[in-house]
Amino acid sequence: MMLYLMDIWDSVRGFMASGGDVLWLVAAVLFLMWVLMLERYWYLNLIAPKEHKNIITAWDKREDSTSWHAHRIREAWVSQAKQDMNARMLIIKTLVAICPMIGLLGTVTGMIQVFDVMAVHGTSNARMMAAGISMATMPTMAGMVAALSGVFFSTRLDAKMKISMEKLKDSLPHH
Repeated sequence: MMLYLMDIWDSVRGFMASGGDVLWLVAAVLFLMWVLMLERYWYLNLIAPKEHKNIITAWDKREDSTSWHAHRIREAWVSQAKQDMNARMLIIKTLVAICPMIGLLGTVTGMIQVFDVMAVHGTSNARMMAAGISMATMPTMAGMVAALSGVFFSTRLDAKMKISMEKLKDSLPHH
């Protein structure tokens, strides 16, 4: 088992080395994005249902649910629940959006390396140029894959949040 883990780690290190330092930045952004998305899934599935149940219970206990003041209280509770649910979603969407940009930064740094090799050794050293081209393409690919995974799961998360909020609104009748 330990040998297997060491093989995996060597493969990851080799991949990261072939993409240059920018690939570590893509990995850090991807890690942060996934930590935040997992936290939002945890909140949506474990915390929000309890909070919504408390709001519904508090609404049902109210004697007055028809007055203007009661409707404002209902709106405030729904608004607070929505705000709590959407916390950190803007950060997640921003991280998703910058992943390809970080990948493009890797393309630029890799191409600079190719041009440096060409300036020093000419165009005859294909092996050194290939290393720079690899360093240029790997972060771009990694940034795109990171963004795609983030787009897919953040969109699903958004849809689940909207459904949860609609269920809450439907559970708080206004007479």
